Amino acid sequence: MTPSETASGPDGTESRAGGRPRDPTLDEAIILATRARLVRDGYSRMTLGDIAADAGVSRPTLYRRWANKLDLVADALDYGFRKQRDLYDIDLSDLQPREALVEAVRRLDPAYFNPDAMVLMGNFAGEVSHTPELFEMLRKHAVEPRVTLVETVLSQLQERGAVSDIIDKHTIATICFGSYFGAFYRGDRREQIPESVVAVIWPAIAA
Repeated sequence: MTPSETASGPDGTESRAGGRPRDPTLDEAIILATRARLVRDGYSRMTLGDIAADAGVSRPTLYRRWANKLDLVADALDYGFRKQRDLYDIDLSDLQPREALVEAVRRLDPAYFNPDAMVLMGNFAGEVSHTPELFEMLRKHAVEPRVTLVETVLSQLQERGAVSDIIDKHTIATICFGSYFGAFYRGDRREQIPESVVAVIWPAIAA
């Protein structure tokens, strides 16, 4: 649903123009059902009818809130992104330089907040030729904040004189992010990735 289709009441609840106030508990039930279906079925296979049944609501209830499947999925993704944003705003200044980088790499883990995130990302990658908007949402809101966090920490470590001034921060962050996907496909334990990756990278970047 677009912002122009909703209005805020005096108590902060949203309502469709000319309609009744939205029930936030119903909204969340539908959103959570959508996120579960995205993992289980993927975007192409899931239907609004399935989501309505999973959420225990009628189809008219769902259609009053979202005009189509893409709008609903956009809100379902934004729900997860909002819950993760605080993870990208962290103060690592009290940590030793190497430990600060380990902590930043730990937050690169797609499953750091959502255990199903790796499967969800794979599903969206499979949709890139059919619904590129989905992949762009994922890249903008779930991938870039994570890799930017690592780049920011590397810049802070450069300011502290702990990391070389001539490193390629973009490539380092990309390699660290990719390590989680490599471990996923190889069946390695993700808990060991931050320390293992930094152990390899640190000697090459330390000032």
